[in-house]
Amino acid sequence: MLSLTEPGKFIVGCNYWASHAGTAMWSDWRPEVVEADLRQLAEGGLQVLRVFPLWPDFQPLTYLYTGHGRIQELRMGETPLAHDEAGAAGVSPQMMQRFADFADMAEKYELRLLVGLVTGWMSGRLFVPPAFEKVNVLTDPVAIKWQSRFVRYFVRRFKTHAAILAWDLGNECNVMGAVPSNEAAWVWTSAIVNSIRIEDKSRPIVSGMHSLEPRRDAPWRIQDQAELTDVLTTHPYPIFTPHCDNDPVNTIRGCLHATAESRYYADIGAKPCIAEELGTLGPMISSEEVAADYLRTVLFSLWAHDCHGLLWWCGYDQDHLTHAPYDWHSHERELGLVRKDRSPKPVFEVLGQFGDFIKQLPIPALPPRLVEAVCILTHDQDQWAAAFSSFILAKQAGFDVGFQYADEPLKQSALYLIPSASGSYSFSRRFWLELDQRVRDGATLYLSHDDCMLSPFNLPFGIAVQTRERRTRDVHIAYDNRTELPSYTVQSSVKLQLKATHAQVLGCEPDGNPAFTLASHGKGQVYFLSVPVEKILSNTSEGYHHPHAQAFWKLYRYIAHPFMSERALSKEHPFVGITEHPLDDAQRVAVLINYSPEPIETLVKVEQGWSVAETWYGKAPEGKGKGLKCYIDMNSAVVLRLARSTHTR
Repeated sequence: MLSLTEPGKFIVGCNYWASHAGTAMWSDWRPEVVEADLRQLAEGGLQVLRVFPLWPDFQPLTYLYTGHGRIQELRMGETPLAHDEAGAAGVSPQMMQRFADFADMAEKYELRLLVGLVTGWMSGRLFVPPAFEKVNVLTDPVAIKWQSRFVRYFVRRFKTHAAILAWDLGNECNVMGAVPSNEAAWVWTSAIVNSIRIEDKSRPIVSGMHSLEPRRDAPWRIQDQAELTDVLTTHPYPIFTPHCDNDPVNTIRGCLHATAESRYYADIGAKPCIAEELGTLGPMISSEEVAADYLRTVLFSLWAHDCHGLLWWCGYDQDHLTHAPYDWHSHERELGLVRKDRSPKPVFEVLGQFGDFIKQLPIPALPPRLVEAVCILTHDQDQWAAAFSSFILAKQAGFDVGFQYADEPLKQSALYLIPSASGSYSFSRRFWLELDQRVRDGATLYLSHDDCMLSPFNLPFGIAVQTRERRTRDVHIAYDNRTELPSYTVQSSVKLQLKATHAQVLGCEPDGNPAFTLASHGKGQVYFLSVPVEKILSNTSEGYHHPHAQAFWKLYRYIAHPFMSERALSKEHPFVGITEHPLDDAQRVAVLINYSPEPIETLVKVEQGWSVAETWYGKAPEGKGKGLKCYIDMNSAVVLRLARSTHTR
């Protein structure tokens, strides 16, 4: 059974506009073409389509005016509103019948629908009823009233249809207008959500928003969408997302983008999150073959990190269409799984193959993965930059992180990471003191400095600032030989001249100034790094995948190594990520993913008592005992069931 909310479940599908018409599919309704589309998509293995009742087609409201521009009446064009349910909602009965026919076709081909209700923004063009073209539809009370009426009527009409999987607020509705505050965004979201729930309490409500943030002054916040909806959404296009357009899409930064962003939303919002739109935006970003390799990696990665699903953008190429937005935007024309001549692209095959893999698994859902650390995102920083870099570095180092924002109650963990802390208000005093107590009770804390101001500082970190200054020269950090860490050279705008009081100096600048320190604090430990490596990496092209990239991940491994003892597998290769998913005390699923465009043959260490019982995907590892030789194809994965002998439990 398909689910967007059940842990460990995963759906595959695409966003859909009819192949002949794109956004004009409802006004240029050709049921024979639409049925051919749905048949092809279903035969290719897709399960879910995200679909869009275009707002001005379904609610074609127009004001008629009298003298001096006074509003006289609201009609559908020249047709008065009927005295029935459809008329009261301002909805076109013809369009509703077309959607009913569409839903019946979807049911015929066993496709489930995620319906984007308020589709007023699509592919770079605003689509609103003529009556609301001159108002801000996110804040104008009349526009919101009619949106609510439309949503209630639409949901009431189709809530019993078997094809409907979930209700989506609409496509990126946070682009339909500017909001003066996140309170205004909350009010609009609440109005639409409540309109859905009045009519249908049985289905999940999906956000449909993109580009959310956790910070208090953000107009559209992760926390607000999580409060009101059941499923959060990411639209992780590399060229539109900060810090994601630096490297080729089929390398580790590109392949982990969707996963990191979806976990970022899910962990901070405490709600499921799906990659609701994803694609490479056509041939100027990658070849069709590279796009397929990228998609394969992203699918395995999203599944392994409980990201619930992936919907490609979109079903069909639109390069033959002449109307806006396709006439305007070149990156909207060749995004499909299928070309205009109905020939499938390699991405279509990859999507279907992954759906088959999920169906054939001997388990109903993938259990949660082991997570060793909590990554705390703070005020006064670019939270996404810090989160994304930390996620990649942890993956390279061989452990997993979850996220939280500094406004949330502190999550339980043995290891806390605070990457690239910045400003004088990184977190509140009460949060800092609670974290300090966790460390005193035995936890380990790592913090990297991006010109933050902390109080208390000297006691927990075991160092004291002597002076602070701006600098323009590169910083070279050499580490104590006992750490086996390589030296690094980075750019950092602030220098703290430090004096170790009770901290151990593990790395220093050429003048002997401490740069990486470790202090005992109660029963716990505190690491301090004087440069913001996470922020630096977020803006550095070739910072991860290039042969000469600095191995910052080894710093993360050094810090996290004591907390990785519960793992059955460990690895050295920085482009191989491993997640472990306990089935019970004696069994685990291990997912090994190659986040690179080259085949990898590497040695994976197996902890005593564990062995490979089955290979569910990819080439079976070779060898027995403590070392396995694993071959993982380019941008692919190996999925194993591990078993532990009873005498080791």
